[in-house]
Amino acid sequence: MQQSAHSTQPAQLPLFEAFLAQPVLPGLKSRELPHMANRPELFSELSLRGAPGHCHSLLAPILRELSDVDDARWLTLIAPPSSLTQAWLRHAGLNRERILLLQPGNSQSALQLACEALRLGHSHTVVSWLGNINAGNRQQLIHAATCGNAQSLNIRLG
Repeated sequence: MQQSAHSTQPAQLPLFEAFLAQPVLPGLKSRELPHMANRPELFSELSLRGAPGHCHSLLAPILRELSDVDDARWLTLIAPPSSLTQAWLRHAGLNRERILLLQPGNSQSALQLACEALRLGHSHTVVSWLGNINAGNRQQLIHAATCGNAQSLNIRLG
């Protein structure tokens, strides 16, 4: 994880601090967040730089933990890189029965798809590969996550 020295935004760590503190992500218990609007901890980012194999090695345990969260809802991956194949998911030990892989269509951007997946509430966590996002897009994701009682995680690959 990296935080740019030039960034004015706070570090996006709450999702990952939860992995160190306890096996289940805090705040993801069913229907526990209806009144919490625009909570920044509903959105986290992870920036990975380096060889794709090394990045995948760092990403695998995070996704594995999320795929095993004690929540009946899905772990949804929006627009993952083509290297995250079904074979990779299997090799990384993810619970593939709890994962949805979604690619945006011709009329829908990855951001729109991520917001829709968050808002619907069928996913406990929506992991997206949106690259660098601005404050407006971040607020859209936080609002959608609030509506769906979900967690948004954006992965930036360098």
